[in-house]
Amino acid sequence: MAYDPGNLTQLSYGNGFSHYRYDSLDAITLVDIDGYFNNSDDTLNLKVGDIITVVDWATAVRTGTITGWGINIVMAVGADGAVDLAESLAGVVTNTD
Repeated sequence: MAYDPGNLTQLSYGNGFSHYRYDSLDAITLVDIDGYFNNSDDTLNLKVGDIITVVDWATAVRTGTITGWGINIVMAVGADGAVDLAESLAGVVTNTD
């Protein structure tokens, strides 16, 4: 799949940095590939130091099953707009009740 602009939400902004949430059917390991987010063709304005929390859905975004989540930080934005994220700090999804 590819980046879906409707699934990226800015949660907060302060001191020049933003925190976003991105919901996706793509695996977290795919989302953190260089260029998945791209400031030039996705009309984004991600900056070095911005944080993106990614929620990985198995079936349908917001109504399906969550399979994982991760936190990524923007490490660089290339001249072509390609966003380079650090490798995701992945969380484990458990529900024992």
